[in-house]
Amino acid sequence: MDAPTYSSKQVAEMLGLPPKSSASGLKQDSYTADEVWALRKELGRYPPSIGRRRQLFLNFKGGTGKTSLSTSYAWRLAELGYTVLLVDLDSQGHATKCLGFEGEDFDKTLLNVLVRKSPLSEVIQQSALPNLQFVPSNLTMSTVDLALMPMAGREFKLRNALKEVEGQYDVIVFDAPPSFGLLNLNALMAANDLFVPVLADFLSFHGLKLLFETVQSLEEDLNHVLDHVYIVVNSFNATFKLAKEALEALQTHYPEFLLPTIIRQCTKFAQASSEGRPVFVADPSSKGATDIEALIQNVLPRLRVNAAPGSDTGTQQVG
Repeated sequence: MDAPTYSSKQVAEMLGLPPKSSASGLKQDSYTADEVWALRKELGRYPPSIGRRRQLFLNFKGGTGKTSLSTSYAWRLAELGYTVLLVDLDSQGHATKCLGFEGEDFDKTLLNVLVRKSPLSEVIQQSALPNLQFVPSNLTMSTVDLALMPMAGREFKLRNALKEVEGQYDVIVFDAPPSFGLLNLNALMAANDLFVPVLADFLSFHGLKLLFETVQSLEEDLNHVLDHVYIVVNSFNATFKLAKEALEALQTHYPEFLLPTIIRQCTKFAQASSEGRPVFVADPSSKGATDIEALIQNVLPRLRVNAAPGSDTGTQQVG
């Protein structure tokens, strides 16, 4: 994927400046991602602190668009000025691909960290954005559950591995495979916040029930309580009667977890992911990009409530 460029209007929006270039002081018609980051540092235009968040995108049911959502979410947070680490936990490496890379091109994955005790810093890679880094995945990750099985403290391996680097990031985003095993248990134990992408169909309810039972068992057996659990309705098509009925059922049964922002069905969203581009690069004006932006603006104020007063966002540690 080619490095993104931004119009002066987009840069003003990301930096929270007046939209007109004359009023904002922007002197160029377009900016590279590195130039935006340098300008952000020069002007001191950093987003409000949300503390240090570790956020997991997980659904035991496949096909919910989880990876497209998590990677675009992570990308947009970085565009808005947060320092972000995206961790690809799925052996299919789709999150890696959505950032424009092929997992097979990397010698090391999280397997090397959790099983072979490599430092996490040796596995982290740089994306096209200066403040977005990622941990790649490939088919070698398919053996991680089996390799963790005989280990002592196996459910805490990921949380412990993150201690080396977590102070460098505002947000660590985990993209998890649609299954339950030791790797996803590690991700749940490492996370502060859980995002559960669902489709507006009744098959999603079984996966939700199982996931909430798992979260409850973590609270009871391992004393790990998530700060937030958010259900995100993804790829919603309001023209389908069944979709509207399923949404009403979600609103009835999970009102305290269901986010009001709905991600509408968007062909540009799916196309961008297949091409290895975040939707904000492929088409920032698309329904998918607009809805994810709305999702972020809905979630961020909730996270700021949990941020310690005066806490540093850590954004200036990159570059």
